[in-house]
Amino acid sequence: MRKFLLVAVLASATTGCGILYKQPIYQGNLIEKTAVDQLQAGQSKQQVQSLLGSPSIADPFHADRWDYTASNRTNRRGTSEIKNLTLIFNGGVLASWEGEYFPEADLQLSRDVRKFGPNLAKEKKKGGRRR
Repeated sequence: MRKFLLVAVLASATTGCGILYKQPIYQGNLIEKTAVDQLQAGQSKQQVQSLLGSPSIADPFHADRWDYTASNRTNRRGTSEIKNLTLIFNGGVLASWEGEYFPEADLQLSRDVRKFGPNLAKEKKKGGRRR
């Protein structure tokens, strides 16, 4: 009985302090692979923004450079992986892009956000006729 009690106390004590599990944390732009695949040289800033969204870093000193930065905490020790996708514009049109992003994580996160998003309106099934 004492061994069980000791195990129960240790388990409850370590559960709350994050030794056993820490939730992965993702921060930054959710960029889908299909959107990056649609990038083409010569697209306007508006077209790029409709594909990728607003850049996470808009440098006022370099208006022709957009950075989409994302980080992902991958384990319990707090190790973070950071990726940056940089787009270069010339005369208001896309000239080149380079860098990395999290295509697999973005796809899974976009599915999870749609499923579990706290502030997202859920679609309700409506009876009656459809258009």
